Amino acid sequence: MSFDEIVRLGQQRGFFFKTAESYPNTPAGFLDYGPQGVALKNRVVELWRRSVVKRDGMLEIDGAEILPRAVFEASGHLESFTDPFVKCAKCGSVFRPDKLIEEKTGEAVPEKLTDSEYDQLMERSGVKCLRCGSRLFGTSRFNMMFKVGIGPSQEEAYLRPETCQSIFVDFPLLFKTQRAKLPVGVAQVGRSFRNEIAPRQALIRLRELNQAEVEVFFNPKRADDDRFDGALGKSLAFRLPDGTDARMTLAEAREKGVVPSKLAGHYLALIAGFYEEAGIREDSVRFRVLAEEDRAFYSKAAYDLEVKLSWGWVELVACNYRGDYDLGGHARVSGSNFTVDDEGEKVLPHVFELSLGIDRSVFALMESSMGGEGERRVMALRPYLSPTQVCVFPLVNKDGLQEAAKGIFEELRESFDAFYDESGGIGRRYARADEAGVPACVTVDYDTLKDGTVTLRDRDTRAQERVSVAVLKGRLASITSYPPIGKRKPGR
Repeated sequence: MSFDEIVRLGQQRGFFFKTAESYPNTPAGFLDYGPQGVALKNRVVELWRRSVVKRDGMLEIDGAEILPRAVFEASGHLESFTDPFVKCAKCGSVFRPDKLIEEKTGEAVPEKLTDSEYDQLMERSGVKCLRCGSRLFGTSRFNMMFKVGIGPSQEEAYLRPETCQSIFVDFPLLFKTQRAKLPVGVAQVGRSFRNEIAPRQALIRLRELNQAEVEVFFNPKRADDDRFDGALGKSLAFRLPDGTDARMTLAEAREKGVVPSKLAGHYLALIAGFYEEAGIREDSVRFRVLAEEDRAFYSKAAYDLEVKLSWGWVELVACNYRGDYDLGGHARVSGSNFTVDDEGEKVLPHVFELSLGIDRSVFALMESSMGGEGERRVMALRPYLSPTQVCVFPLVNKDGLQEAAKGIFEELRESFDAFYDESGGIGRRYARADEAGVPACVTVDYDTLKDGTVTLRDRDTRAQERVSVAVLKGRLASITSYPPIGKRKPGR
């Protein structure tokens, strides 16, 4: 399915829709999740907790969304968290020059170009204003943080542009109170706020977004310890800075310098495993290795986990080796001590980051799971991710079948996200359930009244079988349960 078809489906089925849609001229970049979207988002987050946080024995926090100015002075965001923009001199429309150039040429644009270099590229590429067709020039910079004032004095603070700063400033206290040892991962799920210049593409680019971030703190002298050998045999696809593609094991990637350490490889494999369990095909996932000119200001090495969708490759996770940039900056500005003890050695830990976009991942899962034949559309999500886990239908709306179906529905909804539907023909009800990703449908018919059995229908195969009501909960639990959490590897 195309991008536009997924957006329409998202609106029609209550996955997501524009914020304050009733009001004209509502700014772009804000979307609300409907009931189906909330359920899918929550299940994605739960799978992330199981596949990443719990599997690796990480700590999880929930930090404040507003932080004082000094935090972002230390992090470098006040100076460096900017995007280029250009304003049309004729009609006043505002655009990101890098995105316009990419759309015009089909080629990625380096992030660290100067303003004049963007102007030159727009001129060479023939980029014009999308609204009035005028020539564009005069690129400048815009800080994307939302500024807020605290209290009557309006003390300067900002909505966080990423969730990780709470993790960094809390690290010394976490390390002490949780009696942690290096390496240790600290995770957080929450909202970030970025005043994007020209947000587009539904859940792909938002001004208020959901992130699931992991910051792994480690002693750089031990980044190649044997404890990380378990992932060395994992094969991953890489898009190298020279534009070539290569699939290699992490052992090969470490030997060739594609990844800086065994630890980095371990966490790339961990996040790739999450998307495998989420149902994204392995051949649709790659890690784009970013050249120095494309990396963020804090990054020593960077990898974008990308998924191939209908319109191209889309970044879902930013994986960054941040060195000691963050803890060093916060130590300097706050005057606090961020060093910790690692087997008798005082260490200012380095950081490896996995910054996952939840909203983008939800959209990617919706699109990549859509299929069907003819007019039949099926959202074949993994059953443990499906927003609605079971639908209950009476075959017809008479002879006591409605009452029996409602009784079964009330019993199932105690344990599952269930939906009751008695509208239209049974075939049409199956089609609606398939399109919404429901993995199992229960149909109550005349035999139910005789022998206490129902028809259990599988979404993907359309196979139907008779199942006793007495064992129905157990069968549905086996269909919709999450995969077991893997054992922690030695030394983790």
